[in-house]
Amino acid sequence: MTLPAKVKIVEVGPRDGLQNEKETIPADIKIELVDRLTAAGFANIEAASFVSPKWVPQMATSAEVMARIHRKPGVVYSVLTPNMKGFEAALAAKADEVVIFGAASEAFSQKNINCSIAESIERFRDVAQAAKQHSIRLRGSISCAFGCPYQGEVSADSVADVVRRLRELGCDEIDIADTIGVGTPKKVQAVMERAATEFPIERLSGHFHDTYGQALANIYASMEVGIAIFHSSVAGLGGCPYAKGATGNVSTEDVLYMMNGLGIDTGIDLGAVVDAGQFISQHLGRKAVSRAGNAIAAKRNG
Repeated sequence: MTLPAKVKIVEVGPRDGLQNEKETIPADIKIELVDRLTAAGFANIEAASFVSPKWVPQMATSAEVMARIHRKPGVVYSVLTPNMKGFEAALAAKADEVVIFGAASEAFSQKNINCSIAESIERFRDVAQAAKQHSIRLRGSISCAFGCPYQGEVSADSVADVVRRLRELGCDEIDIADTIGVGTPKKVQAVMERAATEFPIERLSGHFHDTYGQALANIYASMEVGIAIFHSSVAGLGGCPYAKGATGNVSTEDVLYMMNGLGIDTGIDLGAVVDAGQFISQHLGRKAVSRAGNAIAAKRNG
């Protein structure tokens, strides 16, 4: 099994990482974080979310963030859009990519949004069509692809079914997400290979949470079967909402340290990402949830 020579890392810290923070983070801090990540060399940054501030107060400054970040030509700045109101805000904010989402678990879909998986994805049809009309990239994200906090096991066929539905909506890229971090390498490979029967493998991505310490192993296992796009969060921002006190998103610094060790090209400056991680962690008043980031920072300070 040959590993890819190059991988794309999608940085999700500014959106997925910060959205669950209790204390309001000023727009200036979010803007500086995105700008630091842009300077570090990311090709794709999930920068904001146009959801109701009533549900996600942390994302209330999204329009200001999108208006004031220093954009680098060629970098894709993505935003989460749950409906047409969100899409119109994304359009006004000149987002390069909009993200729609569904779950691979019927129980999760019913508990979270009170409708079936099929109904939830059907709701995105207008957003998908509008994205195509405006030539904006469309990304689909599938949560609970390896396990669900309510129903437990999730079958590879269930994941493939959602992949097919998102493909039919016209998604350019589809994320296979381990929302609760329960995936292990063999299961991950089986799910990725099954998903690839419905969508080109080069446009599938892995979004792994490190709740049980399996994220890096799952990324490696995904690369072995041909996945070359991964999501990660600077400083490991974003706890797991379904496992109290557990880590959520895999940290970007840890992923980059592994990629550098494997000789895989990411185009990203690890040192600059460590700086960005320490910057946001200092603002939040806690240590970064990144072993590589903290070790590199300690070595520098030592």
